[in-house]
Amino acid sequence: MTVLRRTAAMTLSTALLAGGAIALAPTASAASSPKCTYNLTDFTGTVDGDGVNYRTGPSTGYTAKGRLYDGDRLRVYCGEGNWYYTKLTKRSKGGLAKGVTGWIRSDMLYQLAG
Repeated sequence: MTVLRRTAAMTLSTALLAGGAIALAPTASAASSPKCTYNLTDFTGTVDGDGVNYRTGPSTGYTAKGRLYDGDRLRVYCGEGNWYYTKLTKRSKGGLAKGVTGWIRSDMLYQLAG
C-alpha cells in the first residue's frame, strides 16, 4: 500500500508540475510577433475619435475586437503601412481590458510621445 501511495503521489506531483509549466508558457500567438514592416520605439498614443475599430490585423479586412474612444491611451510598438500595432495601457472607454493588443489606423491617433 505504501508503494502505491508513493507512486500515486509522485504521479500527481509530476502531473501538477507539468500542467503548471504548460499554463505559464505563452500561447503561440502571444509568443510570435505581429506582422510589422517597421518598428516604432515604444511610443504612447491617444485615440482621436469615437467608435474607432480596434482590429485583429492591419486593414479593414480584419475583424474588430471592440471600439476605442477619444482619449483612450495605447502603447505603440510597430507598424504595417498606415496601421499601428498597439496595446491598451488601461481599460478603454469601450470596455476593452487593459493589455489588449490590436491594430489601429495611424490617423486615428492624435498624439505620439516617447
